Amino acid sequence: MSRLREVLGVEVPIVLGPFGGLSSVELTAAVSDGGGLGSFGLYGYAPERIRDTVASLRAATDKTIAVNLWMPRGDEVTPDDVDVRRYVDAAGDLFARAGISRPEAPRAFIPPVAEQFEAVFDARPDVLSVVFGVPDAATLATARELGIRVIGTATSVDEARALDAAGVDAIVATGMEAGGHRVSFLRDASASLVGTFALVPQVVDAVGVPVIAAGGIADRRGVAAAFALGAEGVQVGTAFLRTRQSAATPAHREAIASASDTTTVLTTAMSGRLARGVPNDAVRAIEESGEIAPFPAQNWLTGVFRQAAAARGDAELLSLWAGQAAGLARLNDAADVLAELRAGLPL
Repeated sequence: MSRLREVLGVEVPIVLGPFGGLSSVELTAAVSDGGGLGSFGLYGYAPERIRDTVASLRAATDKTIAVNLWMPRGDEVTPDDVDVRRYVDAAGDLFARAGISRPEAPRAFIPPVAEQFEAVFDARPDVLSVVFGVPDAATLATARELGIRVIGTATSVDEARALDAAGVDAIVATGMEAGGHRVSFLRDASASLVGTFALVPQVVDAVGVPVIAAGGIADRRGVAAAFALGAEGVQVGTAFLRTRQSAATPAHREAIASASDTTTVLTTAMSGRLARGVPNDAVRAIEESGEIAPFPAQNWLTGVFRQAAAARGDAELLSLWAGQAAGLARLNDAADVLAELRAGLPL
């Protein structure tokens, strides 16, 4: 039925979207135990936390697991590159609403990517997926030596070709309907907004490795459509994010449950990079201020008040990532979502 099952070592070609900051061991294990590929997003994780996370996943399931890293795109800034105080002051009302004081600039916004890769290789997950770029030859060679399969992510045909030429094992073709960050790397994300229905068959025609369709897939109908387009697997985020096993707050899950087809927007407000989610007071205030720091400074800045808001249950200050199929995300348990998706697989 699908080369992807053999490539990834899974029973069913259904991949959990790797949520940066919203992944949970429970959800990842639930998807893997159900025969799919449970994925865990490691954005911002320090090396020791990466090792501990993979160990926790291994303890939770004996099935195939994947972890996800963000590739450096080359436009990332450090605290020395930007006037952090300027952006903190512009968002001052949001810190006050969250009940916290304005933060000082950190020593670094994110851990060094090279150290994250080293930690992943030490931990040896079954699969490594990457976004925002193409792994270099040395990285792919190390992964092969360790028996780790590598999945790349493309938002355009050219990006898919670049990943295929590099030698990844599979490619996620992610349409603009998908929730969360637009992970473009060859062109600006705003110039790479191709829908899933148009993107998937063109990527299938352009590459030799199995293609995983992502974006706008939340039930059996989306799965069937993806396979009709030539995909050999699907990656699903929002439908799983709504479940009780995800790390999303109750307020975030409620935002997904209440969303319609036209609810979500694309914005750089919450991270400095284009992403799709449900708009709220924080998004509107930041966009109206016009003061959006470059990535990852903006993501660090909003992360300070987002953490406090999550503890208070204030959805208006969170990053409410969700895709355009949020209105189809109606199930509360990961096993039920997986069963619904499996019903759309070709016989």
